[in-house]
Amino acid sequence: QVDVVESGGGSVQPGGSLTLLCAASGSSFRISAMGWYRQDPGKQREMVAEILIAGKTTYADSVKGRFIISRDNEKSTVTLQMNSLNSEATSVYYCNIVLGNEVDNYWGPGTQVTVSK
Repeated sequence: QVDVVESGGGSVQPGGSLTLLCAASGSSFRISAMGWYRQDPGKQREMVAEILIAGKTTYADSVKGRFIISRDNEKSTVTLQMNSLNSEATSVYYCNIVLGNEVDNYWGPGTQVTVSK
């Protein structure tokens, strides 16, 4: 069992920045991929950014050049630095952890990000 917890959400004005942090904890687990997703009411959850254990990153087109994902393998944490935020970034952000077997994955409870004047 792996516990996943997000933090760092909140409210910010357009053009501002926010950093999300996700921490995974448990016993004897190896992480393959770590990622951030977001979901609006009535819509499907969508990938925002993902980072593999070797450091390869993937971003949604809508956030390329503005968001940066990074991970600390020793601490089992993943960070999403969000810059130049606009109202479209308003959503609930979820952290996803994929274990080394490429099958098991875990989600955090989500953290709200609101971008408004």
